[in-house]
Amino acid sequence: MSGDSGPIGLLALQGDYAAHARALAARGATTREVRTSGDLDGLAGLVLPGGESTTMLTLMEGSDLAARLVAEIAGGLPVLATCAGVILLAREVRLPPQRSLGVLDVVVERNAYGRQLDSAVVALTVRDPGALGAEALEGVFIRAPRVTSVGDGVAVLATRGDDPVLLRQGMILAATFHPELTPGSPVVDLFVRQVRAAG
Repeated sequence: MSGDSGPIGLLALQGDYAAHARALAARGATTREVRTSGDLDGLAGLVLPGGESTTMLTLMEGSDLAARLVAEIAGGLPVLATCAGVILLAREVRLPPQRSLGVLDVVVERNAYGRQLDSAVVALTVRDPGALGAEALEGVFIRAPRVTSVGDGVAVLATRGDDPVLLRQGMILAATFHPELTPGSPVVDLFVRQVRAAG
């Protein structure tokens, strides 16, 4: 960011972290790519991008990166998780089942809206305009997961039909779509505000 606050980390094992870097740079934020546990030192926030969640988990094997991610998130580090990032954080993953970090109290189904050819830009229903800071929101869905169960401590900020697609649990902001691909997205704005407030 600026001043004494640290950069925002981008989990850069695989996926669209570069698009997040551009979206954050447009808001005056500095970023650092995260590939090892040491890269987490001194961060003001963290982005878990879209991509292939199974590949990300495989690339974490043999290191302490996953354990350090869980510790930092549990310690209150502001996080923006998008698409596959939500799968990484979920309490339970289905269709097919896979392991996850288990720090976000939701159940998700993988690739619930179809293949990449079925990607879509959808007008979403904002459930909490005050929290989001906007009355309208669009979502870019690319092989997106579906949230099928939400824990008591998780707030739903926006939906696609009946499906929760933007959620907040403590300092975790989770979007099953790709806000970094929408210029001026209020989701990225909200995340940057959370990071600055936490700093």
